Amino acid sequence: MKSEIKEVSPTQKELSIEIDAATLKAAYARVSQKYSKGANVPGFRKGYAPVDIIRMRYKEEIKGDVLQEVIPQAVSAAIMEHELHPLAEPHLHLDDHENVVVNGSVPLKVHAHVEVMPEIPEPKYQGIAVTRRVKPVEEGEIEDLIAERLQREAALIPVEGKAKLGDTVIADLEGRFDDNPDGDPIKADDLEVKLGDEGIEQSFTENLVGVKEDDLKEFTVSYPAEFTSEALAGKTVHYKAKVKSVGRTEVPKLDDAWAKSLDEGYKSLADLRKRLRADLEKLAETDADARLRNNAIAKLIEDNAFEVPGVLIENQARNLLNNFAQDMQQRGVDLNQVEAQFIEMAYGNMKQQAERDVRGAMLLDKVAEIAKVEVADAEVDEEITKMAEYYRATPEEIRDSLEKQGGGVDNIRNNLKTRKAIESVMEKAKITKGEWVDESLAQPETEEKPKKAAKKKPAAKKAAK
Repeated sequence: MKSEIKEVSPTQKELSIEIDAATLKAAYARVSQKYSKGANVPGFRKGYAPVDIIRMRYKEEIKGDVLQEVIPQAVSAAIMEHELHPLAEPHLHLDDHENVVVNGSVPLKVHAHVEVMPEIPEPKYQGIAVTRRVKPVEEGEIEDLIAERLQREAALIPVEGKAKLGDTVIADLEGRFDDNPDGDPIKADDLEVKLGDEGIEQSFTENLVGVKEDDLKEFTVSYPAEFTSEALAGKTVHYKAKVKSVGRTEVPKLDDAWAKSLDEGYKSLADLRKRLRADLEKLAETDADARLRNNAIAKLIEDNAFEVPGVLIENQARNLLNNFAQDMQQRGVDLNQVEAQFIEMAYGNMKQQAERDVRGAMLLDKVAEIAKVEVADAEVDEEITKMAEYYRATPEEIRDSLEKQGGGVDNIRNNLKTRKAIESVMEKAKITKGEWVDESLAQPETEEKPKKAAKKKPAAKKAAK
């Protein structure tokens, strides 16, 4: 066997392999003999037909088996000879495939395209200029948190008499479409409708104001063509509502007594505000650090261009798409109803992100090599212990879980290695402090939004909203 290597690109190598006639002849004889022993040929006892007849009768089968025997061995030998480390199975092709001869009269030429990791030049990671910006905490944020806490502490108190604006009506609802009265109805038990609320369809408020406990209210709603639910848009629905109760939300009084009642050690309302501010400021600092690291890695990727293996990009893109699909399922989306165009658009976006992910990982791995990053077993054990505490499990259970997921503790070790590599980048970075800038406002307003992913059956609780 002879082989030559050609560099197509930093990640693509082409092997030109010639399998000698003697190797082909020996394989041809072995395969022919195997067919002779088991072949049933009319006019001959099983296993006694002349080999020439066997070769004519099973020409294509023998040819396929010979190629299956000699090509993988030759390709593996050539890969070892040229010290390649393929990232995926090589792509093979034969010259003039239809007329290939395997009887050993002539050599066989094979071409193997192999994808490999490129030689990554030493990355320029020292002195990356980044600006640290901390979002200031505004009084409104603190008051919003307090308002949310007040609402969580609020209670729905039953009221006698007729429902008024601002009251909450709890009812069992059934609705039938005007154009399909015998179809599946819209149903919802214990539906809560806060009369006059912005998120409530106006027709529900108008028809349920004045009801009281045990009332049976029938009414019709004609939904506008631009209604938020596609299944209800432009439809007319006849509803029956069995009123179970009418209640009014009572929010606790905002004072020192309420702050103390939270049983979290607050001495007063002022103390609550002070500690909320401290929490928000700590969160803002943590967020600033995270954005600083992300910006530094983004610049590392931008400043160090090289070709990324396509197979790694495809694998990461599939992982991102699978995660996206799982998230959609958890949100109640029927994936069978998702438009192919939407999937293609999502996959295209994910391929761009996947390339950045892979490039970043390769660069950080190179940084770790240059910085001589090491991860001790004790560090891995400490990380597993933290995970065990978080998930309320034992370290042994975490280890078993990691092994079942694949990769085991090696994944933990690699994550710690990546963290240390990022720390190495940040230690060498030029960090300046800057005023807060809301980067989300810098996005172009004309950016096209993705189309709706799927059509879903109307949920009863959305009919009133």
